[in-house]
Amino acid sequence: MVSRSRSAVYARRRKRRMAKVSHDLTDEQWSALVAAWGGCAYCGADGPLQRDCMLPIARGGRYTYRNVVPACPSCNASKCNHELTTWMRRKRLDEAAFLLRQAEIAADLAG
Repeated sequence: MVSRSRSAVYARRRKRRMAKVSHDLTDEQWSALVAAWGGCAYCGADGPLQRDCMLPIARGGRYTYRNVVPACPSCNASKCNHELTTWMRRKRLDEAAFLLRQAEIAADLAG
C-alpha cells in the first residue's frame, strides 16, 4: 500500500526534485564552508550545522559551494523554502552583511 501522508508526499516530491539536478558540493568544500563561517551563517550559533541552500531546491537551487551555507537547525527550519532576502528581512537579520560575507567566502573557496 502506498503511503499518502503529507510528509510522505513531500518526501517523494523532494526526491524527484533532487534527482533532476546535479549537485557538485564536495565534502571538502562543505568542511571549508563550515570552517569559514565558524557557525550558523545566519545567527552565528554553534553546534550541529545543516546544509542550507540560499536558493532552495524547490525554487531551482542546487548543492554548490556558491549556494550552500551552514545553518543551525532552527534557522534552516525557519527559512524552509523561502527566498533568502525576504526571510532575512522578516527575521530582521543584516542582509547586506550576510551577502557580502557570503560573496567573500565563495570567492576565497573558488580561488
